[in-house]
Amino acid sequence: MPRRLNFLFVLFGVALVASAADFPAPVEADFIARDFKFRSGETLAELRIHYRTIGKPRRDAAGVVRNAVLITHGTTGSGAQFLRPEFAGELFGPGQPLDAAKFFIVLPDGIGHGKSSKPSDGLRAKFPRYGYLDMIEAQRQLLVDGLGVTHLRLVMGTSMGGMHTWLWGQFYPDMMDALMPLASLPTQISGRNRAWRRVVIDAIRQDPEWRGGDYERQPQSLRTAAQMLWLMSSNPVQRQAAAPDLARSDAALDVYVTNYLKTGDANDFLYALEASHDYDPGPGLERIKAPLLAINTADDLINPPELGILEREIKRVTRGRAIVLPLSEKTRGHGSHTLAALWRDELVRLLAESEPK
Repeated sequence: MPRRLNFLFVLFGVALVASAADFPAPVEADFIARDFKFRSGETLAELRIHYRTIGKPRRDAAGVVRNAVLITHGTTGSGAQFLRPEFAGELFGPGQPLDAAKFFIVLPDGIGHGKSSKPSDGLRAKFPRYGYLDMIEAQRQLLVDGLGVTHLRLVMGTSMGGMHTWLWGQFYPDMMDALMPLASLPTQISGRNRAWRRVVIDAIRQDPEWRGGDYERQPQSLRTAAQMLWLMSSNPVQRQAAAPDLARSDAALDVYVTNYLKTGDANDFLYALEASHDYDPGPGLERIKAPLLAINTADDLINPPELGILEREIKRVTRGRAIVLPLSEKTRGHGSHTLAALWRDELVRLLAESEPK
């Protein structure tokens, strides 16, 4: 039955309540991929992929599901992030772009994230080294073998999920009607984006408290990881407005780090960052067939528009289009990808343009 989800969140110490639009309650489950072989050559007898679905699949006369939407999350996130009011409340309700009464929405937790199999479950540093290609293969097995979905009306993702979207388009070009990567670039991790990741990776691996991944309590380097996330996730204008002096800057950072350390894990974080090692969509951009709309924001420190990469590479996508939203009071740097009100109208246009004939 549809339900109204109420969300309590804290914005600089002030408790606020937001309501999402009515949509069917998410259904959570696990898919087990047996004898999953990673590209590293390692194998897990049982790889667990946790997922949430909203809505019901609709099949055509041939039994093919035609209304499935795959949405994939960012680094250290999970499918649960898409249930927030700023995302679900703008997209999944009656009459909204991804109305759950019409679409079958699939929100998986990637390998190493959320409630899916990850190092902190027990294997620690003995967990197989996974990459983005392993993650999308696990997603594919979930869809095809777990849910009976062989066709996707839309693939979209945020940040790491956006990068996955570029890969989906070139590895399975006939499987979807449309693609929408958010807050990502169709090129290898490099420059400043690689640098901040390398800072965290080195901090953890060189931390004596890490103990090769066999720590009994979280190493102090996890603080560095959380601090870097805080630094890169928003834009300087918003940070300055919220923390205009030294004391409030320190306080805001301390609150974020303290909250992150309550649930964060150093091995999980390390693996998640290192997973981007095999992300290289550049050579396959011409293989993308479905209409693709890439959306970034001008205040994204991780994918800065001055590099010109998106504008250059989108020309290689046959039915590709790219938009860089300007800095505004509503944008939140890299985190703008989850504020659906910023780009909802463009999603509506993409769905209309890609409507199967």
